[in-house]
Amino acid sequence: METLDLHNKRHRDVERLVEDFLHWYDLPVKIITGNSDKMKQLVIDVVKRCKLYCHYENLRNSGVLIVTKQDL
Repeated sequence: METLDLHNKRHRDVERLVEDFLHWYDLPVKIITGNSDKMKQLVIDVVKRCKLYCHYENLRNSGVLIVTKQDL
């Protein structure tokens, strides 16, 4: 599974980074947001705008989102 790591990325760059990543790679993909609530929300907003879905990789690690074509 392809992975985009957003650690050390600026919030203002997230929209472009995520859109480009989703455009170039087949789903599902993994996006590492870290613990920043703002970063998570920015990624979720882009995913929704692209009419895709995301969920946390697991309940113990909410800093990783899995993006899919269908809701689970």
